[in-house]
Amino acid sequence: MARPSTLAHVVYMTRRYEEMLSWYEAVFEARVQYQNPAFAFLTYDDEHHRFAFANMSVLNPDDADSQAASKLGINHVGYTYANAGELLENYDRLKQAGITPYWSVHHGVTLSMYYRDPDGNRMEFQVDCCANADEAHEFMHSEAFGANPVGVDYDADALLAQYRKGASENSLLAMPAGAPAQIPPEHGLL
Repeated sequence: MARPSTLAHVVYMTRRYEEMLSWYEAVFEARVQYQNPAFAFLTYDDEHHRFAFANMSVLNPDDADSQAASKLGINHVGYTYANAGELLENYDRLKQAGITPYWSVHHGVTLSMYYRDPDGNRMEFQVDCCANADEAHEFMHSEAFGANPVGVDYDADALLAQYRKGASENSLLAMPAGAPAQIPPEHGLL
């Protein structure tokens, strides 16, 4: 059975964006990996990010119920798998049990699948796409990441079929061609 090898990160939704960034920088001695008006990614170690922040004042400025608990706080918790095969085997195992991701997206730095538990809590199951921490840091500071920090959607069943046909780890982790992904409503950011 494939289980996550690491608890990777936590993503927060906030309307106190600058305050949150300052607090996490001070408390965890974290550094900003990437920041734009809508998103920021911070780390305190060699991981590409341990915290991410979604600025709800930018992403959903006109929300009449903007202080609702479901609109602020933890968006999701990320768990890392050791390799693409383990991620895909877990996808297949869960699918056989009737549990499917609501979003499969290649973020460039990770190949990810997002799920919701019965209470609606979101979690990301991912595998790192970069060979090492330096490569991940470099990618997060690149123009390519700045142009598309969300990533590209992919078909999990098609990727599973490639894996079952013996595709290499590198080909499974390659960023697919396609338009930038649209964040689905069930992800809670819209």
